Amino acid sequence: LKTHRREVTVVFLDLRGFTAFAETAEPEELFGVLRDYHEAMGALIVEHGGTLEHFAGDGIMIFFNDPVLQPDHGERAVRMAVAMRERFADLAVRWRKLGYELAFGVGIAVGYATLGRIGFDGRYDYGAIGNAVILASRLSSDAKGGQILLSQRAFAAVDEMVEAESVGELALKGFSRPVPAVNVIALRNAGGVAVS
Repeated sequence: LKTHRREVTVVFLDLRGFTAFAETAEPEELFGVLRDYHEAMGALIVEHGGTLEHFAGDGIMIFFNDPVLQPDHGERAVRMAVAMRERFADLAVRWRKLGYELAFGVGIAVGYATLGRIGFDGRYDYGAIGNAVILASRLSSDAKGGQILLSQRAFAAVDEMVEAESVGELALKGFSRPVPAVNVIALRNAGGVAVS
């Protein structure tokens, strides 16, 4: 748990329309949606070997390549995000029948971060701090429903395994220059053909 520096892939995800939903939903409905969402996403985090940094309402932060080293950390993160988008689509169908209009957005960035124990006596978490964390968070905030936005470095790590489209340069809060990003359309199979 000692503080150290390492290259990681950071993933942020949250729900579009959640604030409006929370304003009108009964507390039981709200907790039901969050329970289903966290359970589905949590299972995929474990399956792909991610480290959950935290849940914050509908927001989730995950990182890869720490504390266990993963030479394919970028690929793991993107595979997880695509699987989450597919799983979310199933949840959204059920929620729509109940009148809940929610969507899902993801931001992924690769870079060096400082990792270690954060907190105070009696309440510690294991966390990551750095530019990659901020960039993934801002990309997630900018993602439209269904988008998985990758930073340039994240895309460079997975460009052969994904079908992607440029979303241009984004003006992200806290960044002095526009940030180029791409949206993942689908994963490619071994033959290079896109599969959803």
